[in-house]
Amino acid sequence: MFEKTRTYFLNIKKDFSKQQHEKKAEQKLETFSGKKDGILAWSDYRHPGAWVAYTIGIGILIIFVFLALAPIFWLFVSSFKSTSELYEIPYNFWPQSFSLTKIIEVWQYLDFGKYFLNSIVVAVGSVMAAVFFNGLLAYAVSVVKPRGYKVVYALVMLSFMIPTVANLVPLFKEISDFGLINSYLPLCLAAGANAFYFLLFKTYFDSLPQDLFEAARVDGAGDLRIFFSIIVPLSRPIIGVVSIFAMTAAWSDFLLPYLVLQDDGMQTIMVKIYSIQSTIATSTEFGPDRLLMLLCLSIIPQIIFFAFFQKQITATSTTSGIKE
Repeated sequence: MFEKTRTYFLNIKKDFSKQQHEKKAEQKLETFSGKKDGILAWSDYRHPGAWVAYTIGIGILIIFVFLALAPIFWLFVSSFKSTSELYEIPYNFWPQSFSLTKIIEVWQYLDFGKYFLNSIVVAVGSVMAAVFFNGLLAYAVSVVKPRGYKVVYALVMLSFMIPTVANLVPLFKEISDFGLINSYLPLCLAAGANAFYFLLFKTYFDSLPQDLFEAARVDGAGDLRIFFSIIVPLSRPIIGVVSIFAMTAAWSDFLLPYLVLQDDGMQTIMVKIYSIQSTIATSTEFGPDRLLMLLCLSIIPQIIFFAFFQKQITATSTTSGIKE
Protein backbone atom coordinates (compact mmCIF):
# COMPACT_ATOMS: atom_id res chain seq x y z
CA MET A 1 0.00 0.00 0.00
CA PHE A 2 2.80 2.36 0.87
CA GLU A 3 4.57 1.63 -2.44
CA LYS A 4 1.42 2.40 -4.42
CA THR A 5 0.95 5.69 -2.57
CA ARG A 6 4.62 6.62 -3.07
CA THR A 7 4.43 5.78 -6.79
CA TYR A 8 1.23 7.81 -7.09
CA PHE A 9 2.81 10.91 -5.53
CA LEU A 10 5.99 10.50 -7.60
CA ASN A 11 3.90 10.41 -10.76
CA ILE A 12 2.07 13.55 -9.66
CA LYS A 13 5.37 15.29 -8.96
CA LYS A 14 6.76 14.16 -12.30
CA ASP A 15 3.68 15.40 -14.16
CA PHE A 16 3.81 18.71 -12.28
CA SER A 17 7.53 19.17 -13.10
CA LYS A 18 6.83 18.37 -16.72
CA GLN A 19 4.01 20.92 -16.85
CA GLN A 20 6.20 23.57 -15.22
CA HIS A 21 8.99 22.86 -17.69
CA GLU A 22 6.61 23.11 -20.64
CA LYS A 23 5.13 26.33 -19.24
CA LYS A 24 8.58 27.92 -18.85
CA ALA A 25 9.49 26.85 -22.40
CA GLU A 26 6.30 28.43 -23.74
CA GLN A 27 6.97 31.66 -21.82
CA LYS A 28 10.52 31.76 -23.14
CA LEU A 29 9.26 31.19 -26.66
CA GLU A 30 6.71 33.98 -26.30
CA THR A 31 9.42 36.28 -24.96
CA PHE A 32 11.68 35.83 -27.96
CA SER A 33 9.06 35.20 -30.67
CA GLY A 34 8.50 38.92 -31.28
CA LYS A 35 12.18 39.81 -31.23
CA LYS A 36 13.47 38.09 -34.35
CA ASP A 37 12.67 40.74 -36.97
CA GLY A 38 16.22 42.07 -37.22
CA ILE A 39 19.31 40.70 -38.93
CA LEU A 40 20.29 38.80 -35.79
CA ALA A 41 18.01 36.70 -33.60
CA TRP A 42 18.32 37.03 -29.84
CA SER A 43 19.88 33.59 -29.61
CA ASP A 44 22.70 34.78 -31.89
CA TYR A 45 23.94 37.21 -29.26
CA ARG A 46 25.34 34.31 -27.24
CA HIS A 47 28.18 34.08 -29.74
CA PRO A 48 31.04 36.63 -29.41
CA GLY A 49 31.15 37.13 -33.17
CA ALA A 50 27.54 38.31 -33.16
CA TRP A 51 28.31 40.89 -30.47
CA VAL A 52 31.28 42.17 -32.47
CA ALA A 53 29.18 42.45 -35.63
CA TYR A 54 26.42 44.16 -33.65
CA THR A 55 28.84 46.67 -32.10
CA ILE A 56 30.45 47.47 -35.45
CA GLY A 57 27.04 47.94 -37.05
CA ILE A 58 25.88 50.29 -34.30
CA GLY A 59 29.13 52.25 -34.57
CA ILE A 60 28.70 52.68 -38.32
CA LEU A 61 25.09 53.85 -37.84
CA ILE A 62 26.20 56.39 -35.23
CA ILE A 63 28.79 57.77 -37.65
CA PHE A 64 26.18 58.13 -40.41
CA VAL A 65 23.76 59.83 -38.01
CA PHE A 66 26.49 62.25 -36.97
CA LEU A 67 27.35 63.04 -40.60
CA ALA A 68 23.66 63.67 -41.34
CA LEU A 69 23.06 65.93 -38.33
CA ALA A 70 26.39 67.78 -38.31
CA PRO A 71 25.44 70.33 -41.05
CA ILE A 72 22.15 71.13 -39.32
CA PHE A 73 23.90 71.55 -35.96
CA TRP A 74 26.58 73.75 -37.56
CA LEU A 75 23.89 75.92 -39.16
CA PHE A 76 22.09 76.33 -35.84
CA VAL A 77 25.27 77.28 -33.97
CA SER A 78 26.63 79.58 -36.69
CA SER A 79 23.32 81.44 -37.05
CA PHE A 80 23.94 83.05 -33.64
CA LYS A 81 27.39 84.36 -34.62
CA SER A 82 28.16 87.82 -35.87
CA THR A 83 29.75 88.45 -39.26
CA SER A 84 33.16 89.04 -37.68
CA GLU A 85 32.94 85.74 -35.79
CA LEU A 86 32.22 83.86 -39.02
CA TYR A 87 35.46 85.11 -40.62
CA GLU A 88 37.75 85.22 -37.61
CA ILE A 89 40.98 83.19 -37.58
CA PRO A 90 41.49 80.86 -35.76
CA TYR A 91 37.94 79.66 -36.28
CA ASN A 92 35.86 79.29 -33.12
CA PHE A 93 33.00 76.82 -33.40
CA TRP A 94 30.88 78.26 -30.59
CA PRO A 95 29.46 81.80 -30.75
CA GLN A 96 30.21 84.27 -28.00
CA SER A 97 26.54 84.40 -27.00
CA PHE A 98 23.24 82.75 -27.90
CA SER A 99 21.06 85.83 -28.12
CA LEU A 100 17.43 85.18 -29.00
CA THR A 101 16.98 88.84 -29.91
CA LYS A 102 18.72 88.11 -33.21
CA ILE A 103 15.83 85.88 -34.22
CA ILE A 104 13.37 88.69 -33.54
CA GLU A 105 15.50 91.21 -35.45
CA VAL A 106 15.73 89.03 -38.56
CA TRP A 107 12.01 88.19 -38.40
CA GLN A 108 10.92 91.81 -38.11
CA TYR A 109 13.48 93.22 -40.55
CA LEU A 110 12.28 91.04 -43.41
CA ASP A 111 8.62 90.83 -42.39
CA PHE A 112 9.38 87.14 -42.47
CA GLY A 113 5.97 86.10 -41.20
CA LYS A 114 4.38 87.03 -44.53
CA TYR A 115 6.69 84.80 -46.57
CA PHE A 116 6.43 82.10 -43.92
CA LEU A 117 2.64 82.11 -44.32
CA ASN A 118 2.96 81.99 -48.12
CA SER A 119 5.08 78.86 -47.88
CA ILE A 120 2.63 77.26 -45.44
CA VAL A 121 -0.26 77.87 -47.88
CA VAL A 122 1.69 76.27 -50.74
CA ALA A 123 2.82 73.34 -48.57
CA VAL A 124 -0.67 72.58 -47.21
CA GLY A 125 -2.20 72.82 -50.68
CA SER A 126 0.48 70.54 -52.11
CA VAL A 127 -0.09 67.93 -49.39
CA MET A 128 -3.84 67.94 -50.01
CA ALA A 129 -3.41 67.65 -53.79
CA ALA A 130 -0.75 64.93 -53.50
CA VAL A 131 -2.88 62.78 -51.19
CA PHE A 132 -6.22 63.31 -52.94
CA PHE A 133 -5.34 63.05 -56.64
CA ASN A 134 -2.59 60.42 -56.40
CA GLY A 135 -4.60 58.42 -53.89
CA LEU A 136 -7.68 58.40 -56.11
CA LEU A 137 -5.69 57.38 -59.19
CA ALA A 138 -3.90 54.62 -57.28
CA TYR A 139 -7.26 53.41 -55.92
CA ALA A 140 -8.68 53.23 -59.44
CA VAL A 141 -5.70 51.30 -60.78
CA SER A 142 -5.22 49.00 -57.77
CA VAL A 143 -8.78 48.31 -56.58
CA VAL A 144 -11.39 49.41 -59.13
CA LYS A 145 -9.38 48.32 -62.20
CA PRO A 146 -11.59 49.74 -64.96
CA ARG A 147 -11.09 48.93 -68.62
CA GLY A 148 -7.75 50.32 -69.82
CA TYR A 149 -6.23 50.70 -66.36
CA LYS A 150 -3.07 48.90 -67.50
CA VAL A 151 -2.53 51.56 -70.17
CA VAL A 152 -2.88 54.30 -67.56
CA TYR A 153 -0.44 52.51 -65.28
CA ALA A 154 2.08 52.11 -68.12
CA LEU A 155 1.82 55.81 -69.04
CA VAL A 156 2.41 56.86 -65.43
CA MET A 157 5.46 54.60 -65.23
CA LEU A 158 6.80 56.00 -68.51
CA SER A 159 6.63 59.49 -67.01
CA PHE A 160 9.57 58.49 -64.77
CA MET A 161 11.75 58.60 -67.89
CA ILE A 162 10.98 62.28 -68.54
CA PRO A 163 13.27 64.69 -66.61
CA THR A 164 11.43 67.17 -64.43
CA VAL A 165 13.26 70.11 -66.00
CA ALA A 166 12.02 69.06 -69.45
CA ASN A 167 8.43 69.60 -68.26
CA LEU A 168 9.13 73.06 -66.94
CA VAL A 169 8.76 75.04 -70.18
CA PRO A 170 5.42 73.52 -71.32
CA LEU A 171 4.14 73.65 -67.74
CA PHE A 172 4.95 77.35 -67.40
CA LYS A 173 3.37 78.04 -70.79
CA GLU A 174 0.14 76.34 -69.70
CA ILE A 175 0.15 78.27 -66.43
CA SER A 176 0.62 81.53 -68.33
CA ASP A 177 -2.10 80.71 -70.89
CA PHE A 178 -4.61 80.02 -68.10
CA GLY A 179 -3.72 83.30 -66.39
CA LEU A 180 -2.43 81.65 -63.23
CA ILE A 181 0.71 83.78 -62.84
CA ASN A 182 0.99 85.03 -59.24
CA SER A 183 -1.30 82.23 -58.09
CA TYR A 184 -0.67 79.42 -55.63
CA LEU A 185 -3.04 77.03 -57.43
CA PRO A 186 -0.56 75.68 -60.04
CA LEU A 187 2.09 75.16 -57.35
CA CYS A 188 -0.33 73.04 -55.33
CA LEU A 189 -1.70 71.09 -58.31
CA ALA A 190 1.81 70.25 -59.49
CA ALA A 191 2.16 68.00 -56.44
CA GLY A 192 -0.99 66.16 -57.49
CA ALA A 193 0.66 64.93 -60.69
CA ASN A 194 3.54 62.97 -59.21
CA ALA A 195 4.24 59.42 -60.41
CA PHE A 196 6.31 58.63 -57.32
CA TYR A 197 3.43 59.39 -54.94
CA PHE A 198 1.10 57.36 -57.15
CA LEU A 199 3.45 54.38 -56.99
CA LEU A 200 3.66 54.59 -53.20
CA PHE A 201 -0.13 54.59 -52.90
CA LYS A 202 -0.59 51.74 -55.38
CA THR A 203 1.99 49.53 -53.68
CA TYR A 204 0.27 50.06 -50.36
CA PHE A 205 -3.25 49.51 -51.75
CA ASP A 206 -2.11 46.23 -53.33
CA SER A 207 -1.24 44.93 -49.85
CA LEU A 208 -4.74 45.58 -48.46
CA PRO A 209 -7.20 42.65 -48.29
CA GLN A 210 -9.36 42.65 -51.42
CA ASP A 211 -12.14 40.72 -49.64
CA LEU A 212 -12.87 43.84 -47.62
CA PHE A 213 -13.69 45.83 -50.75
CA GLU A 214 -15.82 43.04 -52.17
CA ALA A 215 -17.81 42.86 -48.95
CA ALA A 216 -18.37 46.62 -49.07
CA ARG A 217 -19.65 46.39 -52.65
CA VAL A 218 -22.03 43.61 -51.63
CA ASP A 219 -23.39 45.92 -48.93
CA GLY A 220 -24.07 48.55 -51.61
CA ALA A 221 -21.12 50.91 -51.05
CA GLY A 222 -19.90 52.87 -54.07
CA ASP A 223 -16.31 53.48 -55.07
CA LEU A 224 -16.11 56.91 -53.42
CA ARG A 225 -17.69 55.57 -50.24
CA ILE A 226 -15.18 52.71 -50.17
CA PHE A 227 -12.31 55.13 -50.74
CA PHE A 228 -13.20 57.60 -48.00
CA SER A 229 -14.69 55.16 -45.47
CA ILE A 230 -12.34 52.17 -45.85
CA ILE A 231 -9.24 53.07 -47.84
CA VAL A 232 -8.42 56.36 -46.11
CA PRO A 233 -8.65 55.04 -42.51
CA LEU A 234 -6.51 52.01 -43.42
CA SER A 235 -3.95 54.12 -45.30
CA ARG A 236 -2.85 56.49 -42.58
CA PRO A 237 0.78 55.25 -42.67
CA ILE A 238 1.21 55.84 -46.42
CA ILE A 239 -0.71 59.11 -46.24
CA GLY A 240 1.78 60.26 -43.61
CA VAL A 241 4.73 59.29 -45.79
CA VAL A 242 3.35 61.02 -48.89
CA SER A 243 2.49 64.08 -46.79
CA ILE A 244 6.09 64.34 -45.58
CA PHE A 245 7.46 64.03 -49.12
CA ALA A 246 4.95 66.52 -50.54
CA MET A 247 5.45 69.03 -47.75
CA THR A 248 9.24 68.85 -47.98
CA ALA A 249 9.19 69.17 -51.78
CA ALA A 250 6.78 72.11 -51.72
CA TRP A 251 8.60 73.89 -48.91
CA SER A 252 12.02 73.50 -50.56
CA ASP A 253 10.88 74.12 -54.14
CA PHE A 254 12.48 77.15 -55.76
CA LEU A 255 12.35 77.05 -59.56
CA LEU A 256 8.60 76.87 -60.22
CA PRO A 257 7.66 79.40 -57.49
CA TYR A 258 10.41 81.68 -58.78
CA LEU A 259 8.83 81.65 -62.25
CA VAL A 260 5.17 81.79 -61.21
CA LEU A 261 5.21 84.10 -58.18
CA GLN A 262 6.48 87.34 -59.67
CA ASP A 263 4.90 89.58 -57.03
CA ASP A 264 7.24 90.17 -54.08
CA GLY A 265 4.40 89.94 -51.56
CA MET A 266 3.47 86.43 -52.74
CA GLN A 267 6.94 84.91 -52.75
CA THR A 268 7.74 81.82 -50.72
CA ILE A 269 10.63 81.51 -48.27
CA MET A 270 13.06 79.92 -50.73
CA VAL A 271 12.46 82.58 -53.37
CA LYS A 272 12.90 85.32 -50.76
CA ILE A 273 16.14 83.79 -49.50
CA TYR A 274 17.48 83.77 -53.06
CA SER A 275 16.58 87.43 -53.59
CA ILE A 276 18.24 88.38 -50.31
CA GLN A 277 21.36 86.33 -51.05
CA SER A 278 21.90 88.22 -54.29
CA THR A 279 21.98 91.54 -52.41
CA ILE A 280 24.25 90.57 -49.50
CA ALA A 281 27.40 91.74 -51.26
CA THR A 282 26.07 95.31 -51.55
CA SER A 283 23.99 95.41 -48.35
CA THR A 284 25.35 96.92 -45.15
CA GLU A 285 22.40 95.95 -42.95
CA PHE A 286 21.84 92.32 -43.88
CA GLY A 287 25.03 90.28 -43.63
CA PRO A 288 25.90 86.58 -43.89
CA ASP A 289 25.14 86.03 -40.20
CA ARG A 290 21.52 87.06 -40.69
CA LEU A 291 21.26 84.91 -43.79
CA LEU A 292 22.31 81.89 -41.71
CA MET A 293 19.65 82.74 -39.15
CA LEU A 294 17.13 82.98 -41.99
CA LEU A 295 18.15 79.54 -43.26
CA CYS A 296 17.88 78.13 -39.75
CA LEU A 297 14.33 79.46 -39.39
CA SER A 298 13.35 78.09 -42.79
CA ILE A 299 14.07 74.45 -41.91
CA ILE A 300 12.21 74.41 -38.58
CA PRO A 301 8.75 73.63 -40.05
CA GLN A 302 10.09 70.61 -41.93
CA ILE A 303 11.67 69.24 -38.75
CA ILE A 304 8.43 69.72 -36.79
CA PHE A 305 6.34 68.16 -39.56
CA PHE A 306 8.65 65.15 -39.75
CA ALA A 307 8.52 64.72 -35.96
CA PHE A 308 4.73 64.34 -36.13
CA PHE A 309 4.75 61.78 -38.96
CA GLN A 310 7.96 59.81 -38.34
CA LYS A 311 6.01 56.85 -36.88
CA GLN A 312 4.04 56.63 -40.11
CA ILE A 313 7.25 55.96 -42.06
CA THR A 314 8.17 53.11 -39.68
CA ALA A 315 4.68 51.63 -39.92
CA THR A 316 4.76 51.78 -43.71
CA SER A 317 8.19 50.17 -43.97
CA THR A 318 6.98 47.20 -41.90
CA THR A 319 3.60 46.73 -43.62
CA SER A 320 4.13 47.65 -47.27
CA GLY A 321 4.53 44.71 -49.57
CA ILE A 322 2.76 42.28 -47.20
CA LYS A 323 -0.17 40.60 -48.95
CA GLU A 324 -3.06 39.77 -46.67
